[in-house]
Amino acid sequence: MKRQWKFWVVVALGIVAVVCDFVLHLEPFFQFFSWKMSISEILIDIVGIFMAYELLAEIISDLKNGRWGVDVLAVIAVISTILIRDHWAEWMILIMMTGGETLEDYATSQADKELRALLSRAPRMANRLINGKIEQVKVEDLAVADHVLVRPGEQVPVDGVIVDGESSFDQSSLTGESVPVEKGPDDELMSGSINGDGAVEMKVTKLAKDSEYQTIVALVKSSQAQPAKFVKMADRYAVPFTIISLVIGIAAWIFSGNPVRFAEVMVVASPCPLLIAAPVAMVSGMSSMSKHHIIVKSGPTLEKLSRAKTFAFDKTGTLTQNQLEVEEVIPATDKFSKDQIQALAASVEQQSTHIVAVSLVKSTDKAALKPVSDLTETTAQGVEGVVDGHRVKVGKASFVAPDQDVKRVSGSAVYVTIDGEYAGCISLRDQIRPETPETLARLRRQGAHHIMMLTGDREAVAQKIGKAAGVDDIRHDLLPSEKIAAIKNVKPADRPVVMVGDGVNDAPSLTAADVGIAMGAKGATAASESADAVIMVNDLSKVNDAVAISKHTMKVANIDVLTAIAIVIIIELIAFTGVIPAIIGAILQEVVDMITISLALLAKTEPKNPEQTGLAGK
Repeated sequence: MKRQWKFWVVVALGIVAVVCDFVLHLEPFFQFFSWKMSISEILIDIVGIFMAYELLAEIISDLKNGRWGVDVLAVIAVISTILIRDHWAEWMILIMMTGGETLEDYATSQADKELRALLSRAPRMANRLINGKIEQVKVEDLAVADHVLVRPGEQVPVDGVIVDGESSFDQSSLTGESVPVEKGPDDELMSGSINGDGAVEMKVTKLAKDSEYQTIVALVKSSQAQPAKFVKMADRYAVPFTIISLVIGIAAWIFSGNPVRFAEVMVVASPCPLLIAAPVAMVSGMSSMSKHHIIVKSGPTLEKLSRAKTFAFDKTGTLTQNQLEVEEVIPATDKFSKDQIQALAASVEQQSTHIVAVSLVKSTDKAALKPVSDLTETTAQGVEGVVDGHRVKVGKASFVAPDQDVKRVSGSAVYVTIDGEYAGCISLRDQIRPETPETLARLRRQGAHHIMMLTGDREAVAQKIGKAAGVDDIRHDLLPSEKIAAIKNVKPADRPVVMVGDGVNDAPSLTAADVGIAMGAKGATAASESADAVIMVNDLSKVNDAVAISKHTMKVANIDVLTAIAIVIIIELIAFTGVIPAIIGAILQEVVDMITISLALLAKTEPKNPEQTGLAGK
């Protein structure tokens, strides 16, 4: 609580003043023009003038930037109590101002606890194995290919692969999976997951800074470092509220003929509740996002997302699973069967990391896979090797059969030759995410006017996926620059624009959009760094959750600010009659502060209509 010291200074000042006035009964002794001032009055006035000067400097800075804030009322309140020489009312205003900041810090820390819990759980130490001996080291000291022992109940320190042992792993903080996942040799482990009952030995595949959990932590730190630029949401109501308050105060002075009445109105007009409302609600909303595995980097993202009218989606890995499946095996002759072509092709592709190769291997029965020898790979063309006595080439048609007239198929496909003879091709199709159609339907129910799919894929593939997903506007064969142009050319009436993507090639588009959302579950670093929000689980419906939480947060923030304004104006009208002394008005302001903070914390609650928003059962 970085601003707490001011509050305790003012409290201590009050204690000193009480002792001087009511215990020691010190009489006023200092002559200032025609005023005789006591020690308590002098001390409180010095602090009041200092804080009023700080606020005035902020007001002047805001005016230079074309903004008018409600802080001016706080300055008027302090100066008014100094002029009418009510130092106890002045002290209560100072308590209200510094206490409001302290309460804001406390409420922010409560709203922020999910983010802080995530940071506190970051892996710090690891059990490195060296010649069979265990050595405790910091996770930052682990190198790729190091071997690490993960005991039962311990956290996986960095990303790696199991080389020995079997166990179940709780990945809920990373993937949202509620059930532990059984893993054994050759299975991948994500940093931050919790080991179950069995000890396993793993080999490090990524440095700590590049591992899954540390990537999440870095994003959270980034979101905490970026201030919510509209923490003074009340400033948009500043001009009318300031005018109303001054009119009531001046009218009270004129009708009563007593300037004290003006000061009494200005005391209750102090804008602390208005200034507290928005930031606490925003941090509460960001905390709720984190709870649902969505990292939001700044406050303005929530406001834009709540008003979003156009959503643009990348296709591969966003609307689809980025996991191909074999659609059809098309033999060229009767010499080779479909099963034989697929088995030989998949065997050659076993060591490749290309998505087509990985998908082909996954779609093939493991029993059909055979060892490969004399393996060579030609970048961006294909692979060849010897399987079961046959020389097999798999890849582009121009690579496997450059001298033959090969019938091409649309979409993703690999072509196969066996012993120099063209055997046929294997077509693969991308799988649409099961949650995609319902997610887009829910976005429309939440106010999306226009949904686009922006892809570099061919028209036939794009149309098939887009229609299955329920996309309004399908755009295909796009270069990254054309995706950016599509986003920038959206009409003002259809903004803000939200872009959702997952890969390195999506990073420019995410930056061009009003709000960029990265599907970061698989560690798409470039996309995550360019985005305003990152979904940390492999679930597209989280886009819908993000919109729902943003709308709920902004609704709470606006209701809170308007409620604070209404309560303050009512108290001002009561003060107009003179029935509220200045010191009582300052105490009432503290009550309004508490009401404001309590309302703002409602942003942490789940939005209503869960079936519509997609948060049901989560």
